[in-house]
Amino acid sequence: MFGVNPVSTTSVTPRRRWVGRCLAACGILFLAGGTTDAAEAPWERLTSGIQVSWWNPGDACPQVPPLLMLQIDPERFRFSIYHFRDEGLPTPLSIPEWQQRTDAYVLFNAGLFREDYSYLGWLFKEGRSLGGKKHHSWQGLFAAEPTDGSLKKARVLDLAFDMVGEGLPPYREAAQSLMLLDRTGKLRVRDSGKRAYQTVVAEDHQGAILLIKTAEIVTLHQLADCLHRTMPSIHQAMAMDGGSSSDVIASPDLLHAVTPAGNQAPWRSLLAGTSSLHIPLPAVIGVSPRTGPHHMTAPTTVAPRHNP
Repeated sequence: MFGVNPVSTTSVTPRRRWVGRCLAACGILFLAGGTTDAAEAPWERLTSGIQVSWWNPGDACPQVPPLLMLQIDPERFRFSIYHFRDEGLPTPLSIPEWQQRTDAYVLFNAGLFREDYSYLGWLFKEGRSLGGKKHHSWQGLFAAEPTDGSLKKARVLDLAFDMVGEGLPPYREAAQSLMLLDRTGKLRVRDSGKRAYQTVVAEDHQGAILLIKTAEIVTLHQLADCLHRTMPSIHQAMAMDGGSSSDVIASPDLLHAVTPAGNQAPWRSLLAGTSSLHIPLPAVIGVSPRTGPHHMTAPTTVAPRHNP
């Protein structure tokens, strides 16, 4: 729970630059008190444009649990906002019910909401405001499907740097929430000590959208610090609602397309929606395919950087 009466319980880069980052990330990095091999997350392709990883930070971040991570290519996949009232529904749906209704490849929870299920902050669908007013304290904005063709198809915007007026942002789909980690490397959350399940949306330097879901409870500050130290590929990141509202699911067809293997058990059960209870969610964000081929290399998770 992040505060203010939430209902929950708690430009494509050149190819050589891609290669350079991969080579750098695959090296051996120094830790205080010794050295360690780079802890590379084993990325597995779900479909062209979506890759999944189950990464345990271990000694790099001892207080951070394993992380489910999805890398999504916005050139191949579009993002859509869904709110139960806009869908003409009398009550919110659980995320499995949202998946059945939308048939999205992937769905995840949006930001915070009040007890009456109204959204806290900006929420736009197809350029229409779904009732939420701009929240002046929360600086994170997930924005997708731009009205200007020169803009990236999906972004994590920091409203402290990326100036957006009081009206319609230049994207058809948008959801506001808390800024977690900004482009300067600054952690944008206080160390409150509150531990909860967390959902994070990040944008990396290659333009991919990273969806991160914790397997267990952790503070936002611990998670932000871990991502800052171990994933230098992240440009900036924001936190969606946490606690029992933190949820993600993938379509059965997407999961069935991947041959089962023993090491898939944790992420497969989490994405299938069988490993936890699901509360009703008033707003979710869906990921669905768009046309057009595009190639994207998997990012690399590395051990913490050491500054001599």
